[in-house]
Amino acid sequence: MAIIVDQIKKQEGSKEKKEQKQGEKPVIKEEEAKITLKEQELYQKGLTSLYDLIAPSALRVTPSYLQLSDQYIRTIFVSGFPRYIDVGWLSPIIHFTASMDVAMFFYPMPSHKVLKQLQKKVGNIEAEITAEQEKGMPRNPLKETALRDIEKLRDDLTTGVEHFFQFGLYVTIYANSEKELNDLTERIETMFGSKLVYTRRVFYQTEQGFNSTLPLCLDELMIYNNLNTSPCAAAFPFISADLTSDNGILYGINRHNNSLILFDRFSMPNANMTVFATSGSGKSYAVKLEVLRSLMQNTDVIIIDPEKEYKALSDAVGGTYINISLNSESKINPFDLPRAQSEEQGISDLIRSAVITLKGLLKIMIGLPDEKGIPRFTPTEDSILDRALLETYAKKDITPGCDLSQVEMPVMSDLEEVLQGMEGGSSLAERLKKYTQGTFAGLINYPTNVKMDNQLVVFSVRDLEDELRPIAIYTIVNYIWNIVRSERKRRILVIDEAWWLMQHEDSAKFIFSLVKRCRKYYLGVTTITQDVNDFLLSPYGRAIVTNSALQLLLKQSPAAIENVAKTFMLTEGEKLLLLQCGVGEGIFFAGRNRAAIKIVASYSEDQLITTDPRQLLEIEQEKKEFAELQKKRLEESNEEENKNKEEIEELDI
Repeated sequence: MAIIVDQIKKQEGSKEKKEQKQGEKPVIKEEEAKITLKEQELYQKGLTSLYDLIAPSALRVTPSYLQLSDQYIRTIFVSGFPRYIDVGWLSPIIHFTASMDVAMFFYPMPSHKVLKQLQKKVGNIEAEITAEQEKGMPRNPLKETALRDIEKLRDDLTTGVEHFFQFGLYVTIYANSEKELNDLTERIETMFGSKLVYTRRVFYQTEQGFNSTLPLCLDELMIYNNLNTSPCAAAFPFISADLTSDNGILYGINRHNNSLILFDRFSMPNANMTVFATSGSGKSYAVKLEVLRSLMQNTDVIIIDPEKEYKALSDAVGGTYINISLNSESKINPFDLPRAQSEEQGISDLIRSAVITLKGLLKIMIGLPDEKGIPRFTPTEDSILDRALLETYAKKDITPGCDLSQVEMPVMSDLEEVLQGMEGGSSLAERLKKYTQGTFAGLINYPTNVKMDNQLVVFSVRDLEDELRPIAIYTIVNYIWNIVRSERKRRILVIDEAWWLMQHEDSAKFIFSLVKRCRKYYLGVTTITQDVNDFLLSPYGRAIVTNSALQLLLKQSPAAIENVAKTFMLTEGEKLLLLQCGVGEGIFFAGRNRAAIKIVASYSEDQLITTDPRQLLEIEQEKKEFAELQKKRLEESNEEENKNKEEIEELDI
């Protein structure tokens, strides 16, 4: 028994020793563990994390705004909506030219719970209406309207047409100063108020408001409005502009949704258009395409062509191509008047308007430059010219009450003769001799012999010297304006490289006056330029843009993009698009609507309007090959005909 007990004890002892060995772990001294943790902490402090990269240098929290480094931040939230609201009502706020973040939170509500609450609300309103009727009180339209709205909402929720949401809308505004922040806040609140949407500023929760609009999907404000599906969908801001109409021509493809941009420029408040782009970005291509398609809509088109780019288009459609140069037979007289009815007051106004226009032309021609290099007349010279121009017209019996169809218009040499005979006019006459007897005598010293009786008329000024181009374009535009005023007709006037006229104040003023007044005569003016800075830095250039309902912006240069962005109030995304877009791509503006556009043409149209030198050489080569082939076929046909004649003669013999 004792032996058995000893064996059991030995077994238990060995078992305890095994358990102790199994339970043993490596022992680390406490001091070594502390040293290891400290080294890890020091290593982690030396690492740069994402938080370090995006964290501001300082943050100051005030009750009404946050100051984040040098930025002032404020959050406003929507507290109430009107009974009716339009689709896309948030779009003006989204496109507002200010730095801001917009956050929307949608929390779906179970329909059965909402229906129970609406049922109680209906019961309460019906009870109130019944009680008022029993008391003999007049009907309450507000309660009756609310009852109808709730009943309609109950029907829509029951049938699944609508769903119910709790909707939170927050806008965080960024500014560089507290004053700017207050101004921006008031402007945005006014924009919300114009839609009858009520907003409030966040107080004592500025940090929570800022966090709620960060792209973290955190709603720390938790301020909701109860809305059904339709008003929630109306707040969706990403709406692509649709510029498709039943009338008009195809301008291109809407790059937002691949729809067609079909538009009639004459359906706008005015039919004027401006085209801005760098060289080689497709501006002339786009305008030629518009011209070609407008001709099919029975619209007359007049073009001022500085580089002979429209010759092929004019020849293809049977247009009139007029070359204006010193040696050209085509002449335009700047003294021409529009053919109007022979009414005394009307003729007097026409003569007065012509005198003002001619003085602007003469300033460009013979005016002496001032300190800024702008040609001017002294007050004495201006007065002498005014009297001389009136006397020049009177010399040809053009006075109030005359019949313009029976008189001969004066020319520039007639004005020179009048100035020679006037006291103080000899200096002006001497300067004018260059255009009447000197080197430039062949340009504007002859009666007008061109006709504009074609649907497409192109005036080419390519062969003119740079010094004469502004004078010639001014004269041509004035002649066109006289024709337009003589007969009201649907027309488009295209002024290519309009920056030539922006270089001189009087010519710029004349074009601005034309753009403002052309709507009354059913005329739309298209101004094209590649020197955007020169055009926009002129006050008249900006005014022309303001008075143009249509704008087409193609690829822009980095040097001009800031002026363009400021003038057209472009967003950062639109600026980037204009810097990176390809040939024939850009932004099309029609009133308040805008859309990214891609100009597209058919093969036949492309062959007529292309300005690519490589493609033009290929077309010329194909024309030569075709002409040689036709010549060869004609020779073969003649040889075969002669051979047949010889065979017939032999048979007769």
